[in-house]
Amino acid sequence: QVRMVESGGGLVQAGGSLRLSCAASRSDFRLNVLGWYRQAPGKQRELVATITRGGATNYGDSVKGRFTISRDNGKNTVDLQMNSLKPEDTAVYYCNAEGFGWGQGTQVTVSS
Repeated sequence: QVRMVESGGGLVQAGGSLRLSCAASRSDFRLNVLGWYRQAPGKQRELVATITRGGATNYGDSVKGRFTISRDNGKNTVDLQMNSLKPEDTAVYYCNAEGFGWGQGTQVTVSS
């Protein structure tokens, strides 16, 4: 079993930046697509960004141009750099490893 463990998050003012990190508990050759999703109160979980082992990325429309996803295959980590944050980015952010499961979530709060 592979566990995903997130770090980062917190409170930031609008226009600021935060960086989220997620590490897999062990290496597994089947770890292909890693990603970040978020869920705001009263809303469904939505895609933020995904990245394949080869580096192909996909972003949700609301974060394009502001967020950047990256990964280190050697360290089994995936990061999310979030810039120009908006109050509507406030949510619990979850790390996901396709086929393996989810992290516990980390809160991001953007104040206006």
